[in-house]
Amino acid sequence: MLRIGVPVVGVTDVARAEAFWTAALGLVATEEWRSETWRTLNHADGSGRALGLMRSEAAVERSPRLHLDLYTDSAEEQEAEVRRLVGLGAREADWDDPDFVVLTDPDGNVFCVVDLSRAPSGGGEGPTP
Repeated sequence: MLRIGVPVVGVTDVARAEAFWTAALGLVATEEWRSETWRTLNHADGSGRALGLMRSEAAVERSPRLHLDLYTDSAEEQEAEVRRLVGLGAREADWDDPDFVVLTDPDGNVFCVVDLSRAPSGGGEGPTP
């Protein structure tokens, strides 16, 4: 049976991306498939894979069709997390939307920090299809 494995982020500096994403999301790097061009990041609680990092020379897309949404439960938590992520090396992206904050990781990959209390569903359950 086919199943989703892990989202993979293309990066130019695997070690820098590992440092950023492990600090940003509390993940841990594993030895699984570890190489100069790959890192597997797992959930710290041991519940499995969370993110793959793969070296890529492709240009970063300004408006990628696929990106990560990171959730917070309140506007205050969103603001605090954005400050923390910027302190880790993220940058605010030039984006205009009141429902979420768009950042880039140190490689320029876009991701969003979403306050679920202001999400369109209003129920704190993420986007609706």
